[in-house]
Amino acid sequence: MVLNKDVEKKITEFVYLKPRTIQEVAFLIQKNWRTADSYVEKIGTETGLIGSRTFRGGTRGALKIVFWNNVEKIHSSQFQERLFRQIESAKNKEDFGPMEVYQYVPENKKRAFSEVVEEESVATKQNLASLFAKAESQILYFAGDMSFLEMKEKKKNTLYMIEEAARRGVSIKVLARIDINSLDNFKRMMEINHKIGREAIEIRHANQPLRGFIIDDAEIRLKEEKPPQNYKKGELKQKTRIFYEIYDDEWVGWLQKVFWNIFRTSIEARQRVKDIEKIEKL
Repeated sequence: MVLNKDVEKKITEFVYLKPRTIQEVAFLIQKNWRTADSYVEKIGTETGLIGSRTFRGGTRGALKIVFWNNVEKIHSSQFQERLFRQIESAKNKEDFGPMEVYQYVPENKKRAFSEVVEEESVATKQNLASLFAKAESQILYFAGDMSFLEMKEKKKNTLYMIEEAARRGVSIKVLARIDINSLDNFKRMMEINHKIGREAIEIRHANQPLRGFIIDDAEIRLKEEKPPQNYKKGELKQKTRIFYEIYDDEWVGWLQKVFWNIFRTSIEARQRVKDIEKIEKL
């Protein structure tokens, strides 16, 4: 039995009723523990509908629980509900700043730093290679027109780093603004799938204000840009990028749900590209 749509539906409906152990899932689909575990991980990374947690890890009594990742119930606080409404209604990065989220995160579970933009396509402090190297199973990418792909660090651009992650088996989901200006970037991202022989990257069209990444269930990295022209003369001499890192489980989980909520209701990028190319031909 392979993970086809019927098996996927069977597992998700089973878990929807109540949390299950991997052993219970294995019994349901008449497969061994290892196969059931791989199916659960695949469904989780490709749809965001279910998640899993291991309790007493590293002991003989370790127990892995599979649960329904309730993307409809995004908020655990009024702050999060208000923030989601702001993100949902915003279309451009100027409409919502990462600080609105960052300010609510516990002090010991976040970090922020900045870099002056000497050259648009050069990263000085971001350590992007290290960020992507942390990913073991999934990267969720909040993008604009994906011009960030040209960002270089030690002569390697972001596109190359994303390809490296995809080759390691990491699933990469992208929310991006797909229009005439971003068609080339879309095609360059999709070319990675052809290179490695699997659908590692999926892109959907969305106008949303966030820019950054969620790495597995562990870390958020969001970016904000401050151009001098937005300030009074002398207040900001050079364009500055500010980066916000969040390691808090609750806030990482919340932003994952925000991502999946937008992703599930956004159009598949390939279809949008077809429509745009028809317009160009006309």
